[in-house]
Amino acid sequence: MVIGLLTLDLHFPGARSLKDKRQALRSLIARARSRFNVSIAEVEHQDLWQRSRVAVVAVNTDQAHLESSLDRIVREAAGPTVEVTGVEREFFGPEEGYLDEAE
Repeated sequence: MVIGLLTLDLHFPGARSLKDKRQALRSLIARARSRFNVSIAEVEHQDLWQRSRVAVVAVNTDQAHLESSLDRIVREAAGPTVEVTGVEREFFGPEEGYLDEAE
């Protein structure tokens, strides 16, 4: 089992209010949840109207497939209303010592 954590820094250049940003962000979150079956949430900059940091978490048995899914999320996040300004990926599994096997 491998857990993938993807953190995206986003910029909303056309947003003129928190309402504009939240509308674009809700759309992005709904698409990611439905297409990729991931957990996703805004984790920073909730009070800024042109910036956001979003965390995405996914679990899979195959790290290559997990990496591919997270890469597709990054590509799909960028669009006419959203710019991706930063990307961080972390993977956790038994070999890293982050997960304990059930006894």
